[in-house]
Amino acid sequence: MRIQVNGTTLNVFQKSAVRAPHSAITLLFLHYFGGSSQSWIEVIDVLACDYTCVAPDLRGFGDSEGSAAASYTVKDYADDVAALVDDLKLKRYVLIGHSMGGKIALQFAARQPSGLASLVLLAPSPPTPEPMDEEERTRLLAGHGVRHVAEETARKITAHPLAASVSKMIVEDNLRSSRPAWLAWLDHGSREDISGEVSSIKVPVMVVAGAADPVITATLLEREVVRRVAGARLAVLSNVGHLLPLEDPKTVAALIRERSQFTSLSS
Repeated sequence: MRIQVNGTTLNVFQKSAVRAPHSAITLLFLHYFGGSSQSWIEVIDVLACDYTCVAPDLRGFGDSEGSAAASYTVKDYADDVAALVDDLKLKRYVLIGHSMGGKIALQFAARQPSGLASLVLLAPSPPTPEPMDEEERTRLLAGHGVRHVAEETARKITAHPLAASVSKMIVEDNLRSSRPAWLAWLDHGSREDISGEVSSIKVPVMVVAGAADPVITATLLEREVVRRVAGARLAVLSNVGHLLPLEDPKTVAALIRERSQFTSLSS
């Protein structure tokens, strides 16, 4: 479906719960840089039997608008999440953020929004500036829309070869990212420092790292996220790189279910 938020039209994937024993809780998914809502499909397929799942294409990615006139700060993305929650009238929800989506989730949660029950952060971009070396930043900036660069990036950030259909989706998502959103994240969003705000997060936080992630390591997440957010805990998945929802969707879904069931029981 298409939803207008803050002057931008977002493409939003929604799948309603089948059995719905925990339907009072909605799962809201935010994708990684260069990705889209499609990156969550396998995870959602496991969870939608019990939970209504919502996954937007963030502004400038997937099938959402990405004009040069729009703004793409972490705050802008958090504003979009807030507007989406209001539009869908979500009363109680778990927010799941991956990579760039994780930093947006942290910014949003720091506002202590009504209805947010907990956070699950998969290899989140940290609240401090992301430690990307300048050679890699330059490669990505110059490589927007270039297929062989997208293919190289997919190989670099995953721990093992994926199914051909999944690899194709990763590359196609990368290639359809809007240029303004792509450049804004690399030049500014990934460098934003929101570390002074995350101490205000009050909901339970689970942080998940891939043991073979060359981008956002478990050590980095322990230092920059877990130690800054009261009560946050870290889980590490073996034989997984940076694209956790695509490399090991069943384990990711199990962790989200565990967090959501705990949230349901404690509400």
